[in-house]
Amino acid sequence: MGERRLADRAAVDADSVVVLDFGSQYSRLIARRVRELHVYSELLPFDTPWSEIVARKPKAVILSGGPASVYEAGSPHPDPALWTGRIPILGICYGLHLMAQALGGEVVSFSRKEFGPAVVSVTEGDRLFAGLEPEQSVWMSHGDSIARLPDGFRPTARTDSTPYAAAADPDRGLYGIQFHPEVVHTPNGREILRNFVVGIAGARQTWTATNFIASTVEEIRRRVDEHSRKTGTDGKVLCALSGGVDSAVAATLVHLAVGERLICVHVDHGMMRKNETELLRTAFDQLGVRVIVVDARERFLRKLEGVTDPEQKRHIIGNEFIRVFEEEAAKLGQIDFLTQGTLYPDVIESATSVKEKAATKIKTHHNVGGLPEDLSFQLIEPLRYLFKDEVRAVGKELGLPESMVQRQPFPGPGLAIRIIGEVTPERLDTLREADWIVIDEIKAAGLYRSVWQSFAILTPIRSVGVMGDGRTYANVVAIRAVTSEDAMTADWAKLPYEVLARISARIVNEVPGVNRVVYDISSKPPATIEWE
Repeated sequence: MGERRLADRAAVDADSVVVLDFGSQYSRLIARRVRELHVYSELLPFDTPWSEIVARKPKAVILSGGPASVYEAGSPHPDPALWTGRIPILGICYGLHLMAQALGGEVVSFSRKEFGPAVVSVTEGDRLFAGLEPEQSVWMSHGDSIARLPDGFRPTARTDSTPYAAAADPDRGLYGIQFHPEVVHTPNGREILRNFVVGIAGARQTWTATNFIASTVEEIRRRVDEHSRKTGTDGKVLCALSGGVDSAVAATLVHLAVGERLICVHVDHGMMRKNETELLRTAFDQLGVRVIVVDARERFLRKLEGVTDPEQKRHIIGNEFIRVFEEEAAKLGQIDFLTQGTLYPDVIESATSVKEKAATKIKTHHNVGGLPEDLSFQLIEPLRYLFKDEVRAVGKELGLPESMVQRQPFPGPGLAIRIIGEVTPERLDTLREADWIVIDEIKAAGLYRSVWQSFAILTPIRSVGVMGDGRTYANVVAIRAVTSEDAMTADWAKLPYEVLARISARIVNEVPGVNRVVYDISSKPPATIEWE
């Protein structure tokens, strides 16, 4: 794609840690845990050239785990220059194996594999375990182990099965652990990461919402003003406003930077939740932000007629969004920038870059992979390197209302990807009413803030039922509620039976054409949060 993004990485001036991704399901979680220490972290492909890593001036590098074995042909390995870079490195599981093998040690498949909880014994004083008890509960997940350490390394922790549960060469700033400190099943994992990132690497803890806002607003203003001077234009910015927390925070940041040059456009594509457009208009009127509401419901429904493939739905909706914005821009004069609320998990999950070899494309996100190749705007994506909790923190710091900041995530394609199969006006009406009941009952039970997302899905299934004295053959609605920290992983929410019973009874009694309600108890992975 030929557009310039604003910016190619986070604008804030802060110390950083690079996390190299070797395909672990926990790689994103490592980056998130480092950020929880108020240190900026960035997840990069495992084969990122050393020159690119150095250009970021990281205080440290962390090597993730991974499903491969380092001694297998074709297994992922980093740029060899990494080992001579004199930047502190922490290898986690597969990352430890890489370090050992590359520097002259030996990694083998052990008969005594470790999967699940374990207790490590710290065998030698080491800065990685500073302030911690000699016995530590940890989470293991490995079939390979180190048989021989490289010269210069010393073992610092062991388990009954693994003599080298941790090892270090402090003179070269190299540390490795066999267990996973990033998961909640390692209770002191946060402290171990803090000891490495802050204690050993010396990273400053300046990655805060306040600093992010100041740096991002300054960068947006600088780039837009610079473009305006070069082109002689007014520097107007168009914002795609969905009404969710992401686009709301993005719009507020840009408004702080460019003021009245920001024009927000909300496209009502007919797949919004009940009363959503009206609520959005009211909220942004109160914030003093100009919002143009475009009624494009019939247009989107015509494009989606007969379409059942979820990826095709996403691309159609993504393309139509941009076309609508281009048409609105033509009415507003010269506009060169488009603001979107793209988040870091969107970028990671879409994995659209061929360089992201260790990641597998899961689904195309509307804000990432659904954009047309001939996009005529330059993109401003101020949240592109933030996780969801960081966006909420920024929104709170900006003074956005609680009801907006704490709103549950909602996908860009809206209810279209919560209807399995073809999207029609009738099916939208059915789902919209069912979804409203889910949210209403979740809020009434005081559970809205404790679940990450809660919503209804209209399935393609019809089932036999009995209503009154008559037989019915009607729709099946599925309910999805999950708990999560950042949507990278999620557990199904253990909602009280009485809440589920009220939701089911209301949907069957209040929504025409529905006679059965089921509850999705799948976690992510192996499922995703959305059904499409």
